[in-house]
Amino acid sequence: MNMQVGVLALQGAFAAHSDCLTSIGVQSIEVRNPEQLSSVDALLMPGGESSTMSQLLESSGLFDPIAARIADGMPVFGTCAGMILLASEILDGRSDQRSFSAIDISVRRNAFGRQVDSFEATVNSSVGDFHGVFIRAPRIERIGKEVEVLGSINNEPVLVRQGNVLAASFHPELSNDARLHEYFVSITANRKKV
Repeated sequence: MNMQVGVLALQGAFAAHSDCLTSIGVQSIEVRNPEQLSSVDALLMPGGESSTMSQLLESSGLFDPIAARIADGMPVFGTCAGMILLASEILDGRSDQRSFSAIDISVRRNAFGRQVDSFEATVNSSVGDFHGVFIRAPRIERIGKEVEVLGSINNEPVLVRQGNVLAASFHPELSNDARLHEYFVSITANRKKV
């Protein structure tokens, strides 16, 4: 199946996501403007600094086109800051920070600690166990009824899905394990069959 996955490339760890997609034979395109967005079947939103990314989404003219594509069912996968941008509620975001409200969760930025508190842990998941890299990671503090918890550490959710939206508190692109990217691609492939 011919598929192109976009990687939001405004700020953050987008190159590692592109490398993961390439490693599983999926064509990716770095998305920096609405024209590039229009050519993709799905979008990966990387980690970075969520309030900065929110501002760059506005200044690049990408926020509204991405919101429209998500509302139309485009699969999207947000990791770390990407998860914050997809959440329906950001508990400690900046007053001018917007999110896509694409997944019914409340998240708290940097809740696992500052940069020096970064850690690695095994994520127990229904799609396999993953080596999770947590860097200034957000914490999911509320989960809506339609949200499925796919993965956790110490019984705390860190990988969730609602329909075509997948979100992780951690950085799967930093673990030399592309299975979560494969899982996301399978969501996209199933969407394309419909």
